[in-house]
Amino acid sequence: MNNKIIIKQLVRTEGIEGTPPLPSVHLPGLLTFEAAARHLNFARAAAELGVTPTAVSRTIKSVEAQLNVRLFNRTTRSVSLTEAGASLNAALAPALAMIKSSLSQVLLATDQPSGTVRINSSYVAYRILIEPHLAAFFEKFPLINVEVSLDNQLSDIVNAGFDIGIRMGKRVQNDMVAVQLGARQKRIVVAAPDYFHKRNEPETIDELLKHNCIRQRYSVGGRLFEWKFEARGQMIQIDVQGHLIFDEMRSVLDAAIQGHGIAFIYEDFAKQELASGMLRQVLRRHNALDDAFHLYYPHRKHMPGKLRAFVDFMRSANRTETS
Repeated sequence: MNNKIIIKQLVRTEGIEGTPPLPSVHLPGLLTFEAAARHLNFARAAAELGVTPTAVSRTIKSVEAQLNVRLFNRTTRSVSLTEAGASLNAALAPALAMIKSSLSQVLLATDQPSGTVRINSSYVAYRILIEPHLAAFFEKFPLINVEVSLDNQLSDIVNAGFDIGIRMGKRVQNDMVAVQLGARQKRIVVAAPDYFHKRNEPETIDELLKHNCIRQRYSVGGRLFEWKFEARGQMIQIDVQGHLIFDEMRSVLDAAIQGHGIAFIYEDFAKQELASGMLRQVLRRHNALDDAFHLYYPHRKHMPGKLRAFVDFMRSANRTETS
C-alpha cells in the first residue's frame, strides 16, 4: 500500500459526531508543505527534498487548492506563512517528526540502511578522513548515497539541509553532537626540492624569516594561521613573511609544489606529495600539534540509520588512540 492510499484512507474517515470528511491531501504534499514552512524558502525546501523549486511551488498550490485555503503569502522577495499556514504547521510538524522517527527506527533495525547522507566539510578534512574510505563504505552500504559540499565556512548545517558537518575542533552549539574523527593533526614545514636550488635550507626556526613562506588564513578575511612550534618544552611563535596568502590549504600545498615558497601544513594532507618526492620536510625536529577534526550533527533521540552507518564507519576507519 503506497503513501497516497494510506493518507487518503486517513483523511476521508468520518469525523466525530458526523462531521464532514476531511479533504484528500497526499503525504508528499504535507511533507513539501512542512519543508517549505520550516525554511520559508522554496529553493531551500526543494534542495532538501531533491526536487526543483517549481515542483515545490506546484505542490504547495495543489495542497492549497485541496484545502481551499491559502497557506503562504508569496512575493518576489519573501515567503511567509498565513495564519492558517502557521496553524497547520504547528500541528503538522510534530506529527511528521514522529512519522520520520518511526521510519528511522525501522531503518536502524535493517542491515542495509538507505538514503542520502549530506555532508558539509572543509576540503582538507574530506581529503584526509573521508575520501580514502569511500570505496569501502559504498561496498558495505550500497544503498546509501553521499553528497558532499566543500567549503571553509562554519555552516549552519541544519538550515542548509546537511546531515553532518566536519570541522576542526569540537566547539559546537548546544543542540549539536561532536564526535572526534582521527587523531590530532600535526603541522610540518615542507618545500619543493627546486625551491632550494638557489637557497640554503633552514636549519633553525629563526632562519624561516629569511625565506618566502606561504601563509594561510582561517577563512576569507580571517586571521592568519600562526606558525607555532614546540621546542625544548616551550611554544615558539614566529611571524613569517611571504608573497602568497591563501584561505585554503590545498592552494598552499599546490603553491609549495610549484616552488613558490615554504609551507606549514598538515602532515596527513601532504602524505602523497612527500612520498613521491614532490615535497620534502624541513626542520624535521620542529612541528606543531593542532586540534583534531570532528563530525558534528543535530542531537536526535533516534539517529537515522544512514547517518549512524556513516558516523560509525568513518570513526572506525579513522580509529586512533586518543586521550
